[in-house]
Amino acid sequence: MAGSLSSLTGKEKIDIRKKKFALVVAEWNEEITAALRQSAYDTLLQLGAKKANIETVYVPGSFELPLKAQQLAERKDMDAVICLGCVIQGETAHFDYICQAVAYGIMKVGLKTNKPVAFGVLTTLTKKQAEDRAGGTYGNKGEEAALTVVKMLA
Repeated sequence: MAGSLSSLTGKEKIDIRKKKFALVVAEWNEEITAALRQSAYDTLLQLGAKKANIETVYVPGSFELPLKAQQLAERKDMDAVICLGCVIQGETAHFDYICQAVAYGIMKVGLKTNKPVAFGVLTTLTKKQAEDRAGGTYGNKGEEAALTVVKMLA
C-alpha cells in the first residue's frame, strides 16, 4: 500500500477539497475497524478533504463491504471509496473464504466503476496482529488506504 503522509510526491499531490470520499466500515471487530476509520478520516482531512465530503457508511461485516462499495462508487458524485474491515483467523476455513471473497469483490468494484476503491481490510491470524495494524506497531492501515485513493486520484 502507501506509506505515510510525507510519502506523497509532487506528482501525487492534488487538490482534494472538492473530491467526495466514502468510508465503508465493517461493524464486525468494531474496536479495530473504528481505529481504521478514524485514521482514514483524519488522513483525508490532513490532505485537504472537507468534512462535508467524507461520508461514512457501516455494514455488518467485511463480506458486505463490496456491495456497499459498489453502490457508493456508482454514484456520480462519489470520487473514491475506502473499504475498512478486519477478519481474524478462527478455527475453520471460513477465514479463507471470506478473505478471498472480500478481496475479489473490492477489486471488481474498482474495475467496474473505474474509480479508486481501497482495500483497507486487515486479514490477520490474531487480534494482536490486527491491533498492531490499526494504530499499533505497524502503523494504521486506515491511513494507508486513504493515501492509496488520493494517489490513485492523482
